[in-house]
Amino acid sequence: MTMLRRLVPALVLLLSACGYNTIQTYDEQVTAAFSQIKVQLQRRADLIPNLVATVQGYAKQERDIFTAVADARARLNGAIQAGDPQQMADANQALTAPLGRLLAIVENYPQLKSSENFRALQDELAGTENRIAVSRQDYNDAVGRYNAYIRRLPQVLTAKVTGAKARTYFQERAGADTAPQVKFN
Repeated sequence: MTMLRRLVPALVLLLSACGYNTIQTYDEQVTAAFSQIKVQLQRRADLIPNLVATVQGYAKQERDIFTAVADARARLNGAIQAGDPQQMADANQALTAPLGRLLAIVENYPQLKSSENFRALQDELAGTENRIAVSRQDYNDAVGRYNAYIRRLPQVLTAKVTGAKARTYFQERAGADTAPQVKFN
């Protein structure tokens, strides 16, 4: 009986150490993937002033749209700095509608559509949108792998001992998959 009392704590300690290195590896993968989302969202935020300046040169009377884009961009930068996945997703979505309106202005200015600078910026922005989507998917995959791993036995014991908690997915708000409607009043 005494031997069993000594063996049980040792066995629990041994089992609870199982998976520690893997938890750390998966946690680092989540952190790296989240950093990529931040990089791509920052890239998007950095491209927008150039796009706005290019369009502004042609469409000086569209001040309200420029202001809306600037405000939404500032929210995105603030969310990136805060580092909260849901706040970043919300701010990214909030930028989509005024940016769509800005791009719709181009239809009224054929000379702007043919501008090389504008086309290059538009291509960069489209490429960045694709990078954001890929980064978001990579992050959510890493979070799923990590969260599933720390819920399995015996890793759940290790997670409890080390304080490893489930990570948050990067989720867009409801309706984010719907293209914004552009209306000029």
